Amino acid sequence: MSEFIAPKQGPWDGEARPLFLAPMSGVTDLPYRLLAKECGADVTITEFTNSTALTREAATSWRRMETHETEVPFIPQIFGGDPGDMATAAEMLAPSADVIDLNFGCPAPKVTNICAGAALMGEPERLVSMVETIVERVDVPVTAKMRLGTGKKANNSTEICERLQEVGAQRLCIHGRTLRQRYSGIADWTSIKEAVDRVEVPVIANGDVVDSASAAACLEHTGASGLMIGRGAIGRPTVFSDIKVGLGWMELEDLPWVKLHDDWESMEETQQAFASRKWCWDRYIALSEATVGLQGKWMQRHAIAFTKGLPGAKKIRTLMHEQTTDKAVANAISGFLGEGL
Repeated sequence: MSEFIAPKQGPWDGEARPLFLAPMSGVTDLPYRLLAKECGADVTITEFTNSTALTREAATSWRRMETHETEVPFIPQIFGGDPGDMATAAEMLAPSADVIDLNFGCPAPKVTNICAGAALMGEPERLVSMVETIVERVDVPVTAKMRLGTGKKANNSTEICERLQEVGAQRLCIHGRTLRQRYSGIADWTSIKEAVDRVEVPVIANGDVVDSASAAACLEHTGASGLMIGRGAIGRPTVFSDIKVGLGWMELEDLPWVKLHDDWESMEETQQAFASRKWCWDRYIALSEATVGLQGKWMQRHAIAFTKGLPGAKKIRTLMHEQTTDKAVANAISGFLGEGL
């Protein structure tokens, strides 16, 4: 077992278990992953990236594979429908990766239309063979993220987990929905529990974990060795610390945005939201400047997400369009968040 992959854990008894930031296109860029780590995420994973594009040395795709010395472990995630390209991309990434993660969970049509992502749940032989080949060709641990199935036939995630364990996958993550469901309905934690009970490698549960209450409920129900958070972390990297504080794994007063305000406990909920998001936004900008530089498109997406639900957030798009430089945009968003304190 790799130093970056802890052994499978038994039934949950309240102890701390790792929290993962899910790989999300257009969200989990390098500065955001580093920010999530500072906000309590234990493990981060790159945006899922097309293996064929990586083998063709596509600059945009390789940009998603950038990391920093403080991102430990570094886990790039790849997807693809061509087994040869998947294996080649894994070999290209292996020298810099601590773990390589394979995506069999994305339901986006642009991915499934090339029989990649969650579509491969409908071709288990191909999926398992792909993983086996990659395990044989790289000297770093290989992990996989999947869904319950395609939704067209009986769910097959447990059977696939058993087979992936046999061919050498060291950790598995299951999103408790099918490809057909995409993000609708309620995540099926019982099916995740079935896989947890049937395999000896750690299984990470994903789906409908958005706060400490849902995190506790998921761990109690599934016995998973960790939790992965996706949509609940978009624009809200503090979800990781919220969970840890709520479950007693972390102290509220240790959070950096709380330390800035002696009157935190007396602040209204909306003021606390402005304060925490301002700290996160300013830190995201600082991490961007220290690593990849300010990226206009990345900033704009995060600005919308960071301010969503706050009073006055509707004017954010107009505010951004009024600025002439990326730095001006960064300062304008920071100013908006500061006004709410």
